[in-house]
Amino acid sequence: MNITGIISISGKPALSKIITQSRGGIIVESLIDGKRFPVQGTERISSLEDISIYTYEEDVLLTEVFEKMLAHTKGEKAISHKSSNKELEAEFEKVLPNYDKDRVYTSDIKKVFQWFNLLLEKGLLEKEEETDKKEAKAEKKLTKTSTAKTEKKAVDKKAAKPKAKSTSNPKGGANRKTQGK
Repeated sequence: MNITGIISISGKPALSKIITQSRGGIIVESLIDGKRFPVQGTERISSLEDISIYTYEEDVLLTEVFEKMLAHTKGEKAISHKSSNKELEAEFEKVLPNYDKDRVYTSDIKKVFQWFNLLLEKGLLEKEEETDKKEAKAEKKLTKTSTAKTEKKAVDKKAAKPKAKSTSNPKGGANRKTQGK
């Protein structure tokens, strides 16, 4: 699961990804439409990695909730965040049965489902094993490519003839040894 750098900005409808820092804040890119915009340091920003859900025992990180949702939906989209409150609460209770019903509001549950579906759509909620396999494949391909380039350079060096050393000054004048002595 790769949600590093994904943030929620208070007052903005969806999630954003941090691109870079600027003088007055950060530059982010919306996950919905890909538009980039500045976010001032005075705005309320929450990193998804830091958000947790209240339960009766201890708080559960949102990443763990997403993992449970991913297992529950078998990698498919969850129900829409626009479903009725009763449906959303019932579905959320299947995923996290011990969530604190007094402190976790329906609006929070809607956000969780909306964010889950958006992150799943963008391919950011793949299991670690799948992500590691893809990275290993890409690294293996890169290694093969760089090995082939290295071998080609070695063959090219062998084929190239050595250049004769010049005794003249590269600036066009005579060497100091031959000047006026």
